[in-house]
Amino acid sequence: MQKEGSFKSIFIVMAASLAIAFFWNSIPAIKNTVHSVLDPSAGAMLDGNLIWGMIFIIFIIGLFMTLIQKYATDQETLKELKKEQKILQEEMKKYKDDPAKVMELQKKSFEFLPKTMKLSMRAMMYTGVPLILFFRWFMDYFSNPALESFRFFGFLSWFWFYLIGSLIFSSILRKVLKVV
Repeated sequence: MQKEGSFKSIFIVMAASLAIAFFWNSIPAIKNTVHSVLDPSAGAMLDGNLIWGMIFIIFIIGLFMTLIQKYATDQETLKELKKEQKILQEEMKKYKDDPAKVMELQKKSFEFLPKTMKLSMRAMMYTGVPLILFFRWFMDYFSNPALESFRFFGFLSWFWFYLIGSLIFSSILRKVLKVV
């Protein structure tokens, strides 16, 4: 199975994600379907204990995204590309007093960018739409008048709490699951 991404399919997923976000309130079927799935599951967790429920949801989303990243991308090729980029960076440090050599090495390192991006963006095809659906659901859940003024730890909105939590969990999960 070839695990190389396609910019065309990534563009399609991004367009679909934007369409979902844009038509969330205009097309009730989208919103109602997502609410019918997430209200009894994620909503019940948040209703039970807002902080621990949110932490658990962030962990589950992070685990899902990390597993998709691991199994939807060619990890060996990504490791090789990163190793080659590291070698080039070390050479650039060695030749820092030779601008012509550094420029040549930088040009070489820029050749890796499209390959690396194409390989690592493949996972986005599988996670883009679910992530947008969750974010729109979170927006609805936290727009409830009883929760609008709620702040995690007294000062973080749900978005910042999610962002910080996902950065922490994803870095831990990436190390534990050995994801490039």
